[in-house]
Amino acid sequence: MKRIAILGSTGSIGRQCLKVVDSLPGSFEVVALAAGSNTRLAAEQIARHHPKLVSVGSEEAVGELRAALTARRSRENNRPLPEILFGAEGIERVATHPEAETVLSAAVGVVGLPATYKAIECGKNIALANKEVLVAAGEVVMAAVARRGVSLLPVDSEHNAIHQCLRAGSYREVKRLVLTASGGPFRKTPISQLAKVTPKQALAHPNWKMGHRITIDSATLMNKGFEVIEARWLFGMGLDKIHVVIHPQSTIHSMVEFVDGSILAQLGPTDMRMPIQYALTYPDRVASNECALDWSTLRKLEFEDIPARKFRCFELAKEALRQGGPLPCALNAADEIAVAAFLERRLPFLGIAAVIESVLEKMPRSALGSIDDVLAADAEARRLARLEVAKRSKRSR
Repeated sequence: MKRIAILGSTGSIGRQCLKVVDSLPGSFEVVALAAGSNTRLAAEQIARHHPKLVSVGSEEAVGELRAALTARRSRENNRPLPEILFGAEGIERVATHPEAETVLSAAVGVVGLPATYKAIECGKNIALANKEVLVAAGEVVMAAVARRGVSLLPVDSEHNAIHQCLRAGSYREVKRLVLTASGGPFRKTPISQLAKVTPKQALAHPNWKMGHRITIDSATLMNKGFEVIEARWLFGMGLDKIHVVIHPQSTIHSMVEFVDGSILAQLGPTDMRMPIQYALTYPDRVASNECALDWSTLRKLEFEDIPARKFRCFELAKEALRQGGPLPCALNAADEIAVAAFLERRLPFLGIAAVIESVLEKMPRSALGSIDDVLAADAEARRLARLEVAKRSKRSR
């Protein structure tokens, strides 16, 4: 039985991870959970999986969770309550729980970065679903992975697909990695109409049900830019060996092209439980009755190049990777601020890329040698982004 800890248990990936645990009885023990502010759901997860340690987002949430657990305990059984912590200390305690062998890193935002890094330093294997870890701190994190000799398995469906395809050959045999993108809701929208895009339109993803930020990032294709940066660190490939194509059906999750012309593709349903299970059970493949591709629905597989002028955020991500240093970290931070401003209608859709570009131009160049350096760069980029959003909001009044 593999013992796991989950960072972000009440989020979309965390909830689906627990569904995977439920579908494979006797395979996993959940020893620790880090939730956010959804104490009702956290209480349900605790009652079902009985972790020894739980962390929530705030001190107020601790009281709410304890009250919910006490009420449930009086109704159902006398099982002792878990230890309940909160904040940065709490999530790090969950990530470094002495009994956890694997940590699913799915906490939203840069909040999950220090905890994930601490887990690596403690010798935990990582199932990674938090983009910020490698986008903001890829060099620092992967150096720690190599130093500690742990595994870092990607949960994102695209990188998970590449990981599976790479099992068929050695790195020296790889010509390029091919990530697929759905194209989002604006694949066929003329550039001239993007200026008037509303949050409701941008949140209408054609294939996936995700959180608000990642859905907007899919609409701008920034999400795919982040994945290029992640792929560089996960697989040790340069930008010249990482290619992205639009594949509207999202059936092929990614491909690897080998030097002899062979191309291996990983296909599957648009269901995150499949890559989660792969990451948790690796190197074994375990039978699943929960996920399966319905071949009868396959009619065609389309592929298109990404129009650079239309998806400026994708080009900014590649440029940030080329320049390196603090720019990928700044890219992520500025995007988070700009997307939030767009969702609050303080910034137009095309303003997202404009804010990010301004931040990248103004960002001080410096080496990132530690997690503290990364967090400092993140804070500076957020400061610059807020100033830029405020300036543009005032200009539009």
